[in-house]
Amino acid sequence: QVQLVESGGGSVQAGGSLRLSCLASGYDWCSTDMKWYRQVPGKEREVVASLELNGRTTYADSVKGRFVISQDNAKNTLYLQMNNLKPEDTAMYYCSRPAWDSTLCREYWGQGTQVTVSS
Repeated sequence: QVQLVESGGGSVQAGGSLRLSCLASGYDWCSTDMKWYRQVPGKEREVVASLELNGRTTYADSVKGRFVISQDNAKNTLYLQMNNLKPEDTAMYYCSRPAWDSTLCREYWGQGTQVTVSS
């Protein structure tokens, strides 16, 4: 069984910072690639940042230069440092990582952590 638990969300004013954490537990991972997504009500979930095994990172255009994705392997924890936050960053943030579901490698999600940015 695998589990992803996000934390670190909260309410901040525009220009502020938050660091999200995602603790991963379990042994059925089929990939080490991890991602941060966000979703607002009525919209599709969008990829914010991704981190590959080789260290390659990618970011959505809307967060480039402001967000940084990183990982502490010893702590099995994924991070998202969010700086210069804007009201449009307000969303529920989720981390994901692929794991085996029987013979299918599919993405698993945490429960999410809410980020609210006020102007």
